[in-house]
Amino acid sequence: MNHDEFRDWSRQAADWGARYREEIRQHPVRPKAGPGEIASQIPTSPPETPERMEEIFADFEAKILPGMTHWQHPRFFAYFPANAAPVSVIAEYLVSAMAAQCMLWQTSPAATELETRMVDWMRQALGLPQRFAGVIQDSASSATLAAILTMRERALSWEGNKSGLSGNRRLRVYCSDQVHTSIDRAIWIAGIGEENLVKLPGSGPLRGMEADALEAAIEADKRAGYLPCGIVASVGGTSVGGTDDVGALSDVARRHDLYLHVDAAWAGSAMICPEFRHFWAGVENADSIVFNPHKWLGAQFDCSIQFVAEPDDLVRTLAIRPEYLKTHGRDGIINYSEWSIPLGRRFRALKLWFLLRAHGLSGLRQMIRNHVAWSENLADRLRGAQGFQIVTEPMLSLFTFRHGAPSGVDEDAHNLALLEAINADGRIYLTQTRVDGKVAIRFQVGQFETAAGDIDVAYDAITGCAQALGGYGSGR
Repeated sequence: MNHDEFRDWSRQAADWGARYREEIRQHPVRPKAGPGEIASQIPTSPPETPERMEEIFADFEAKILPGMTHWQHPRFFAYFPANAAPVSVIAEYLVSAMAAQCMLWQTSPAATELETRMVDWMRQALGLPQRFAGVIQDSASSATLAAILTMRERALSWEGNKSGLSGNRRLRVYCSDQVHTSIDRAIWIAGIGEENLVKLPGSGPLRGMEADALEAAIEADKRAGYLPCGIVASVGGTSVGGTDDVGALSDVARRHDLYLHVDAAWAGSAMICPEFRHFWAGVENADSIVFNPHKWLGAQFDCSIQFVAEPDDLVRTLAIRPEYLKTHGRDGIINYSEWSIPLGRRFRALKLWFLLRAHGLSGLRQMIRNHVAWSENLADRLRGAQGFQIVTEPMLSLFTFRHGAPSGVDEDAHNLALLEAINADGRIYLTQTRVDGKVAIRFQVGQFETAAGDIDVAYDAITGCAQALGGYGSGR
């Protein structure tokens, strides 16, 4: 591809992207493709000779697009969002065109220094104290793994990376049963072992773990010869928004000299609104915090910020400095590859810079406030609809509900059938979870371009599909 062709196809791709966003409501949110349907249209062997871009682009539209779930659809109410505000997409065009590998300050000084400034902009936006520095990771999974490794090394007096875990006392990490499974994976990868992740039941309206139960578990483990090393607090857990009392947990952490990591991957974005910060009161006492601007704030995936109170501890855990990666003759620089598990790093700060400047904090706050209000409104409407039960009340913009089954029909099976009917309908996309052992349907508002009318469509789709299935047995 020569420069003229590159320019032409770049324009065509940008035009396609703009048209896609304009017409996205015309697509079903989730594709109707069956397993293997897309692969059957792709040759089993690579081409020996070049193919024309016209053919490649036509195949993209004919074969790939019909098999895509449309995460940027305004009626994507499943999972948590993976937003890509249009201005963020434009920034990613530029990042892709430059294709810089930003592992060290010297490999792209602007990328490193913009990252430092953007992390501090977000620290200020969230109301966090100046003691926190930070880094843009790829995802909360990587940030959590970095935190687990740091708490492991700290507990082992910084000898774990050198001598391994063999011969040491078994480490213990504590969390509620509402945490994301990325915590479990981090425990596996860090070599701590699944049996040493102590999950305590969540309770109360926010389903947080009790500080007294946490302290009792830590003391019991100490008596049994274990080595407690850290606590993972949840703020806005994936299932139903499970949220711990961060302040109470930080008191326990201080008393036992344990590392406290706060996972606010989704809900952290809402903390740009001061009225929601009570959900993580006490966060200023954490050792590390993770939140994902790529979830609710509008930065295109991937963009996860990890704040740390003691950057030296993170660097001490992760940094390896062979001669070829040293930056000579420069003092006071940061090499963010020493703050991350991968050596290679994308230029993630640019999209955050574009996003914050184009929308301002006021615009982003209004979006989040709208989403919370719309979710609360829909929960109230479903509460008043025949056959529906609100299982967990809205935590920010997330709530769960069930529908009463017909007589003699298993309620879990009925609600799974309702979920499938809603998703097959195509107007909206939802997912399920389990609450107290029973199936519940999750609903959350978070897509960047959702409008109030999309919530009306959601109500019609949910109630219409429920009416078609029948039921009401245990509902209203």
